[in-house]
Amino acid sequence: MTRTTVEPVRRSVSVPLTPERAFALFTTRMERFWPRSHSVGTTPPAAVELEPRVGGVWAEVGEDGTRTPWGRVLAWDPPDRLVLAWQLSADWTYDDTVDTEVEVRFTAVPDGTRVDLEHRGLDAYAERAEEVRAALGSPGGWAGILTAYDALAAGERF
Repeated sequence: MTRTTVEPVRRSVSVPLTPERAFALFTTRMERFWPRSHSVGTTPPAAVELEPRVGGVWAEVGEDGTRTPWGRVLAWDPPDRLVLAWQLSADWTYDDTVDTEVEVRFTAVPDGTRVDLEHRGLDAYAERAEEVRAALGSPGGWAGILTAYDALAAGERF
């Protein structure tokens, strides 16, 4: 059986922050722009943890304190780049056998920072790869998440 390569999901947004502030907002305040409807935990989400180091855990924390992993940190290069292992199954549950990557780059531009996101390795979903790609590429996927991040960045003062 020949495996085809599924095109990555790519989205970009420009925010009115320096790369340092854009990186910090993305990595330390994710629960403020991540949709509550995108929870994979057993209780409503209260926070998103992202341990700031290679090998660090990326997880959702429920209102009851329960941690549900989403993946781990593969590269931590502030303020330029972040790579995360996304380890959610096609059914949106944690699965440490699924390894896709989310790379986020922060590039200075005259009016702030361009944030480029690429979610790749979607072949890991095998026969459901196109279904997952469609969900991640939809307005309710990475586009909506980056739109919410942009709105937060526009009013952010930290």
